[in-house]
Amino acid sequence: MTPQTHDTMAGSGWTAPSGKPPLSSRMLRATWRGLPAKRYEAGWEPGLAVPAADGSPLLTDHYFPRAAGDFPTLLVRSPYGRGLPWSPLYGMLFAEQGFHVVLQSCRGTGGSGGRFDPWRQEAADGRATVAWLRQQPWFTGTLGTVGPSYLGYVQWALALDPPPELKAMVIQAGLHDPHAFFHAGGAFHLENALAVGAGMTYQHQGTVPLVRAMLRLKRRLREITTALPLRKAYVPALGDVPWLDGAMTHPDADDPHWHGTSVAAAAEQPGVPTALIAGWHDALADQTFAQYHRLRRAGCATTLLVGPWTHTSAMQQGWPEVFAENLGWLRAHLCGDPAGLRPTPVRVHVGGEGAWQDLDDWPLAPATTAWFPAAHGALTRQPPADSAPLASVRYDPADPTPSVGGPLLSPGAGPRDNGALEAREDVLTFTGPPLTEPVDVLGPVAARLRISTDTGYADVFARLCDVDAENRSTNVCDGLLRLPAAGPGPSEITVPMSSTAYRFAAGHRIRLQLSGGAHPRYARNPGTGEPPADAAALVPARITLHAGSVLSLPTGARE
Repeated sequence: MTPQTHDTMAGSGWTAPSGKPPLSSRMLRATWRGLPAKRYEAGWEPGLAVPAADGSPLLTDHYFPRAAGDFPTLLVRSPYGRGLPWSPLYGMLFAEQGFHVVLQSCRGTGGSGGRFDPWRQEAADGRATVAWLRQQPWFTGTLGTVGPSYLGYVQWALALDPPPELKAMVIQAGLHDPHAFFHAGGAFHLENALAVGAGMTYQHQGTVPLVRAMLRLKRRLREITTALPLRKAYVPALGDVPWLDGAMTHPDADDPHWHGTSVAAAAEQPGVPTALIAGWHDALADQTFAQYHRLRRAGCATTLLVGPWTHTSAMQQGWPEVFAENLGWLRAHLCGDPAGLRPTPVRVHVGGEGAWQDLDDWPLAPATTAWFPAAHGALTRQPPADSAPLASVRYDPADPTPSVGGPLLSPGAGPRDNGALEAREDVLTFTGPPLTEPVDVLGPVAARLRISTDTGYADVFARLCDVDAENRSTNVCDGLLRLPAAGPGPSEITVPMSSTAYRFAAGHRIRLQLSGGAHPRYARNPGTGEPPADAAALVPARITLHAGSVLSLPTGARE
């Protein structure tokens, strides 16, 4: 902790300490470009102990503008520590723009007291922190919240019963439903779960412990993800993480394990103006779209910004756009200055052409265009004349179809060349003819498939790809669905493939890619009907696609 003296008045009845933000934060701050000029020098008051709901001390750093006057407050609660990158991203940058920033470590992390139990304590601890704020002489009664990922979850938790001081939120790639993060589609999202396990367990301890944990995880990833049984296989890399074991072994959303963890109801009331930010290759994009739809139905003031980002690149390459969005929204709702607001509620980056598009809503219209898988790997606008089987693959969980790119939390996320993946015998592709004019896809993508299996136990992974003039296939969006147990005949399923804003250029081809998994992004289906976390045997499955299947693309006209 930096020794404090007091020399600057900033807020009624309060004498500000003279400490500067940490040197590491100031050095990182100096490297950033493309950000608004700062209005004030930032001050720092570290290591404040805020009582949690049960009295446990929540360690908190206070950043503030070094200037006389009253300023609104931003609350940032994090399980990932209060150092890099949070200190410069939120503490320094927003203090420089005229906000008090309260950066707090969730209980059991970053030196705070109590035990960290994800999802279950944030609403009460958030309310306790607001009660503490009311006692601070610099607090004006105007409060906003901001932050990504789990830092978004804690905002929704506070908004379940919002305090009257809460006037605005900025949710950056944040979640509201933990079960959906781990199990959407019916398969355990293994690789992302392991990344979260490493981050939540080690990041609050500092950069060195986190880097060591990530390196251990990288070295042992294959060993962990192919272990039989899968449960507890992560322990040699991450140590025992009880909440991760709980998430892995409770796949049913109705299981009491998940009761009270979803904070979706916070977006179903018109109370707190909320800005939402996501990336097309973000692991939490679907939850962001669900939040937007709930807020719009509730009549709540909201905006949506979606860029060409992964979960982490929005805070890196995308930070100039993201910070400008944050600042405009917060100034409008906390400072009464609407100059930084966009003219339309939605702004999306259109992949394939690299342009930003302002829209009145998302998605624009429910209109869809149907593409039909056909014989010999064709994808056509006309349905096949019969219902015969089109193609089949043998999925072997002992040699699972690998994952390539997509919405991961790891460095391999995003669009990638799918050539090597599509050359495998356990991957099907159906490709359309070269386009005579551009095709814009804006909205949710889905594949309605007629599928049969020889065992009754299988997953189907469906991916939309753009094939360019050099025959390079690049992933656009995708999804996986665990098939319900069924008999030998074909059954119809719909695989949600997330959403996109993408232009397929003239001369390019649209491709539907199908397989029985994407490992280790998703835990492999053992093929036995056993819970994947506890399965001790593996059985291959033959998956057959039948005619009558449809790829649905939302191709309504752009504004």
